[in-house]
Amino acid sequence: METLVNQIELNGLTFQYRESGDPSAPPLVALHALGKSAESWDQVAAELKGKYRVLALDQRGHGGSARTDSYSFELMCNDLLHFANAMKLDQFTLIGHSMGGTVSYLFSEAFPSRVERLIVEDTPPPFPDKPIEIPTKPSDALPFDWLVVPSILQQLNEPNPEWWARLTDIIMPTLIIGGRSSHIPQNKLQEVSELIPTCEFVTIEDAGHFVHDDNLPAYLDAVKSFLNS
Repeated sequence: METLVNQIELNGLTFQYRESGDPSAPPLVALHALGKSAESWDQVAAELKGKYRVLALDQRGHGGSARTDSYSFELMCNDLLHFANAMKLDQFTLIGHSMGGTVSYLFSEAFPSRVERLIVEDTPPPFPDKPIEIPTKPSDALPFDWLVVPSILQQLNEPNPEWWARLTDIIMPTLIIGGRSSHIPQNKLQEVSELIPTCEFVTIEDAGHFVHDDNLPAYLDAVKSFLNS
């Protein structure tokens, strides 16, 4: 069964998503990292589509989805709600990487009854740290809207403390996957895993921040064993 690329109108904006697996199978929604697109999940989707209907969404400003005049984790969280409602997904498994992982935390805090299981790849919610320098726009053409970068980095530099405070609201079984050589402090992932009531934390060897690209077999082992448990 091949991957279908579809477009959908959500709240007046056009979004693109990739779908694979049997339409009647349990739904799994995947959210990509900053600067990436739904396509970054293709290898994972190929392995999970036997059991799931995998829906990978191009988040606003990325891939085939609308370029807008504003970007934030909250707006992306709202996009996900519109997407789940439009696709009539009462409950689904949610998987997010990096920026998509932060959106997944916020969605799971706000709408815990909608998420059956949560998987977050190598990101904690933003926390106060040394400020990230916001880079200047590169001169080369990009496959995503540059405006996303300063908008999201600004939120990383001035995080909403409520995002951490509400981790205890994430009541569904949760898996956090870190990469041993990632720039993300793995002790922060450990902290998150201790705040979420039912959470396991797995660190993957021979992997950095892009865990599912760096060590796909180990990543899939962790994901499958969690989904089957």
